[in-house]
Amino acid sequence: MNKLNNSQTNHRSLLIIYYCTILTLCSLYAAQPIQPVFQKEFGLTQLQAILFTSLMMLPLGFAPLFYGYILESFCTRKMIRIAVLALGIMEFLFACSGNYFVLLSIRAIQGLIIPAILTGLMSYISLTSKHEDIQHNVALYIGATITGGFLGRFLSGLFTELFGWRFFFIVLGLLLLLGYSLLRHLDTDGRLELSKPNVSQILNILKDKHFLMIYLTTFCVFVVFAAVLNLLPFELKLNNPDFSETGIGLMYLGYIMGVLVSLFNRKLLRSFTKESTLVIIGIVIFMIGTSGFAFNDYRIMFAFMFVFCTGMFTVHTILSGFINKLSKNNKALTNGLYLSFYYTGGAIGSFFPGILYQLYGWDIFLMSMLIVLSFALFFIWKLKGMGH
Repeated sequence: MNKLNNSQTNHRSLLIIYYCTILTLCSLYAAQPIQPVFQKEFGLTQLQAILFTSLMMLPLGFAPLFYGYILESFCTRKMIRIAVLALGIMEFLFACSGNYFVLLSIRAIQGLIIPAILTGLMSYISLTSKHEDIQHNVALYIGATITGGFLGRFLSGLFTELFGWRFFFIVLGLLLLLGYSLLRHLDTDGRLELSKPNVSQILNILKDKHFLMIYLTTFCVFVVFAAVLNLLPFELKLNNPDFSETGIGLMYLGYIMGVLVSLFNRKLLRSFTKESTLVIIGIVIFMIGTSGFAFNDYRIMFAFMFVFCTGMFTVHTILSGFINKLSKNNKALTNGLYLSFYYTGGAIGSFFPGILYQLYGWDIFLMSMLIVLSFALFFIWKLKGMGH
């Protein structure tokens, strides 16, 4: 009976974690499909409008390390609750503001809050799951991030067209307050007993070539993913100025492939003897999907979005689970580093390729993204050579 109660409690905790994960990713990506709306309303350049996403991702590149330190020394549950509450309040402030620089400042603050939530939730899963369930539970967590990424983009576009851009951010704020309330049901994880890590521990992790190859692969993959999805709304509007915000949101429907990949994670792993082999296949699929965006027909681009997302999330799901499988100690710090490389790639990918796009156009931009993916292929091939 005791085991049954523990199982039910763990199941409830995981559902709460996945709910908060979805909302957090909704918050991160809600502005992306409506950046052309901000551009028009505030009289911005394209690069200024891109900052609504790239500025939010910039803190995500270094903040996971900071929160990784805290999570090794303090109660994870308490930190997640405070961060979710703060994120909810920021959504209300964002919805009420009408000044471009104030809006950007709020997005930057949210960028500091979100890694506290993501690092905390991922670490909570790896610390409270049975060893044999870690990879599966983390894969479901990735599925929740994928779901949140799609819903944030799609609902933002839909509600903007129906009620204006402020409405969805108010809804997000209310749902995050509910998440804050639900998080009190998580069991405390006792992280206070662990000692605070130091810089040498970070260096030791990075000196391990197995971890380093995973981190570098993740970095390259997310540079491309963030760049393509951040610039896609502008390319769609350029090809057809009357393309609706709902239509832009629907372009991200390919995200559903990421959810399927995460759900069938165990079956995929059983089909291949090495994780690296599956990641290589994922990168090749990702490259095919990226190439498909060269077609100017939005219907073909819509179809290739499914290929694009299948490749990306195969890589991300396998690597994020693999990093937790390899990590024996300092899981929060290891996850923090993973997220740091992931979102540093996202921050770079969501801004600098935009300059390339403005100067040389969509086709040259896509070619440069394929070169970045070639580097990812090289790094994971090195990992395969190490026996993984």
